[in-house]
Amino acid sequence: MRIYFAPMEGITDALFRQAYQACFGGVDKYFMPFVSPSHSLSYTLREEFDLLPAQNRGLFAVPQILARDAGCFLGAARSFAEKGYTEVNLNLGCPSGTVTGKGKGSAMLKDVYHLRRFLDEVYCEAPLKVSVKTRIGFETPEEWEQLLSVFKDYPIHELIIHPRTRSQLYRGEPHRAAFGQALETLRCPVIYNGDLFTAESVREVTGMFPQAAGVMLGRGLLSNPALLRQLQGGAALSMEDLTHFHDYLFRAYEKTWHPLTAVGRMHVFLKYFAHSLNVPFKYVREALRANKMDAYQDAVGEMFAQAKLKEEPHYSQPE
Repeated sequence: MRIYFAPMEGITDALFRQAYQACFGGVDKYFMPFVSPSHSLSYTLREEFDLLPAQNRGLFAVPQILARDAGCFLGAARSFAEKGYTEVNLNLGCPSGTVTGKGKGSAMLKDVYHLRRFLDEVYCEAPLKVSVKTRIGFETPEEWEQLLSVFKDYPIHELIIHPRTRSQLYRGEPHRAAFGQALETLRCPVIYNGDLFTAESVREVTGMFPQAAGVMLGRGLLSNPALLRQLQGGAALSMEDLTHFHDYLFRAYEKTWHPLTAVGRMHVFLKYFAHSLNVPFKYVREALRANKMDAYQDAVGEMFAQAKLKEEPHYSQPE
């Protein structure tokens, strides 16, 4: 069973990937947060940094592309192949309104005719393996059957399925029957993604779908970074694990980015770590309000001093 780390924009960058690998490991592939290339193939400085092979040494990292124009996708794919990458991932799953408003991400699922034309060109000319991350439809699960009829016609390296529609965002129950339908229909390896927050939930899905090639986790690993170790029969998350990982990551950001950027990035992780802690929210709030290095270190130190791990650390889905 393959274990993949989901791409999460603004979170799972190169420094995070290296920190997680050093502190926990156990991941077969790390999927990078998407880049959305134009025909000029220009990227931000942070994207350029993230894509440098040197920043991903020692782990299997897969660039992800968000595009509705096959020419833009192929231009980026060629540039990644030149850097030495062997696989690229097509994002057909992002539900963000700013993305779908441009016809990208899960909005690509609305127009099957355009999707076929796009995939025709991509799979005819791509210089490296192309995997796909998708949802099961834009508005309703009934769209899935037609989408499967499209996907089965292409040599997709792997199909990673989040079995919700775009309209669901991250709410409601995943449509697991749709994932089962994909396993029955497709010849390519199929990966399950969505709401895998505890060891029990991962075992439930892998037991339900033993023919699945693997699982992809995101929020579950951010909230409980020792989750994979638990799955392999190892020790559960400890406070020492969490504080060591936090400090390792913080030092990496502190050495690389402007102090405001480093603290801002750590605020994002605190929001996930906090799911696994029993601690009065005032301590979390103080750490989230701190925007200078010293103030942040003092506040987060106090937060960890007052915190205890929950009996079963895990991400809790908002109501």
